[in-house]
Amino acid sequence: MNKLIHKILNHPILLERPPVLVDIGASEKINPKWRKFSKYSVCIAFDADDRDFSIVSKENEEFKKLYKINRIVTANDSSSNKFYLTKSPYCSSSLKPDLSSLSNYTFYKKFEVVSEKVLPTVRVKNIMKELNIEYVDWFKSDSQGTDLRLFLDLGEDINKNIIVAELEPGIIDAYINEDKLIDVIKKLSELNFWCSDFTIKGSIRMNHNLLNYISNNEFFKKLIQLSLKSSPGWAELMFFNSFNENVSLRNYLIGWVFSITQKQYGFAFELADKARKNFNDPIVNELFTKTKNIIKYRFLNKNLILQILKSKL
Repeated sequence: MNKLIHKILNHPILLERPPVLVDIGASEKINPKWRKFSKYSVCIAFDADDRDFSIVSKENEEFKKLYKINRIVTANDSSSNKFYLTKSPYCSSSLKPDLSSLSNYTFYKKFEVVSEKVLPTVRVKNIMKELNIEYVDWFKSDSQGTDLRLFLDLGEDINKNIIVAELEPGIIDAYINEDKLIDVIKKLSELNFWCSDFTIKGSIRMNHNLLNYISNNEFFKKLIQLSLKSSPGWAELMFFNSFNENVSLRNYLIGWVFSITQKQYGFAFELADKARKNFNDPIVNELFTKTKNIIKYRFLNKNLILQILKSKL
């Protein structure tokens, strides 16, 4: 499989226009979903801090080219924005935490604001223009409440050709005026994306003061929380473009790679079938045959057989 992925990503079309990956709220580690194709790709990674503005461009082992931008990403032209630094750095956001609502959950303290800073901001499409990049293939955002508006701010011409969108919208009111799960699903469906992954994350619905009433010992409180049922708080979603409109050979090839690496074999087979009906390039027939065989013989996988047998017992 890796040889075929290598062959696809070295196709002349993709050497000329390599995959572009956007990561908002980037961590120090590469998105594990990108590992099999990252070295062929251009990545634009955004993370907020208060250092002097810079765009660091470099080639490394993980990406063909990596641009790192230390700025808050917004969907408007303001040059700066208030940023709320919370007790847990993973909860910090350009949106103010809704502590009144969060007080009903045991992870309330993670959202307590320890300081506020006014930091410079950028828009993704402005950075893309500066870098002379005209398209995005995989959009990932973990911006703590603003993922949908950042996705839409790219504009229709870019959005309609994005192949994968990875967002983390809220279910409960964690931030004031945040983008919610219901809004993300509605809008992405309207834009002809389908949901390929849906992971619910959350906390325990229990007022944090009542937890303190039970015990003031932090270790014991953690044990209590581990023993109680968690309730939905936010979701990790992945959407694939449905490829309903005219699609280039380039996007079919990248769509197949993304689908295969995410084990969406049925959709990969669909893309390979559409590609061979629309293009004469010999590689599409290879994709069709490879995907057909993966699906046809996947049941021979020992672990999969055990799963099937267990489900029937």
